[in-house]
Amino acid sequence: MTQPRRVVIALGGNAMTGPDGSATPGAQREAIAVAAGHVAEVVATGVEVVLTHGNGPQVGNLLVKNELAAHVVPPVPLDWNVAQTQATIGFTLADELDARLAARGLAQRTAALVTRTLVDAGDPGLAAPTKPVGRFLPREDAERLIALGQTWEDRGERGWRRLVASPEPLSVVDWPAIHALASAGFVVVCAGGGGIPVVDDAGGALRGVEAVVDKDLTAALLARDLDADTLVIATDVPNVMVDFGTPRQRPLRAVTAAELRGHAAAGQFARGSMAPKVAAALRFVDHGGARAVITCLEHISDAVTGDDVGTVLRKDPPAPRRATPTP
Repeated sequence: MTQPRRVVIALGGNAMTGPDGSATPGAQREAIAVAAGHVAEVVATGVEVVLTHGNGPQVGNLLVKNELAAHVVPPVPLDWNVAQTQATIGFTLADELDARLAARGLAQRTAALVTRTLVDAGDPGLAAPTKPVGRFLPREDAERLIALGQTWEDRGERGWRRLVASPEPLSVVDWPAIHALASAGFVVVCAGGGGIPVVDDAGGALRGVEAVVDKDLTAALLARDLDADTLVIATDVPNVMVDFGTPRQRPLRAVTAAELRGHAAAGQFARGSMAPKVAAALRFVDHGGARAVITCLEHISDAVTGDDVGTVLRKDPPAPRRATPTP
């Protein structure tokens, strides 16, 4: 395959917390240091790298702090929580990635940008919570929070998890600044947690809203706007699976958009986990992107340089033209 020129990598939330899900500052820094090492491998191949990341556990922790301290300090809205976690994860990623780039003798350095994402004020997703954030809790703890007006969902063996509003991203407001930084040679950390959701009020003024945008869907938009060659979505499994959890389960490797769309229509991918990743990959290639890969963090360098790892999606080949009958 042709070496890509610019790559957008979307790091999953598992890259920001400890192996056991711990979100202590120490566990987060250790996890981010590991992720930075894999990203540095990609930068060493010579491609321009733009990096996005999840922030579900971090936003969830801030929401808990809001609840516990509400009688002492005013709670801040969800868009503020997204901004705060963008900044915290951004500077930590910048520190760790700069160290690993320098250790490899690479000249590139990292810039972190607090990023806004435009959503529609009338989006039905603002009224129907679907996006999981925060910690998993046992049923009895979740029920106490449900009684306070929150929405929680049973996620199986891991417990219950809070759901918040998640409108569709329309555009990344700050993509021109991201483009300028990437073109200047920086590894750009941006659009954390899908970006801070904002709506366009009458007169063109932007205003934050209480929501969280899916970071993989935002990454697909960003990759399109930056004219990236490849979108890599890093998660905690090497491949997308079909018939997951059954004796028939199997990994998807090279797949066409038509095949992947068919699996999605058949309900193969869980909402809140693999479904948005699949949707993001499809949107990227549907809007002109050459290639999208879904794989685990450990394989992202190989995913950029070859087709031997992960679930690799390319645009469907054009249908053959029917021959015109000879008169």
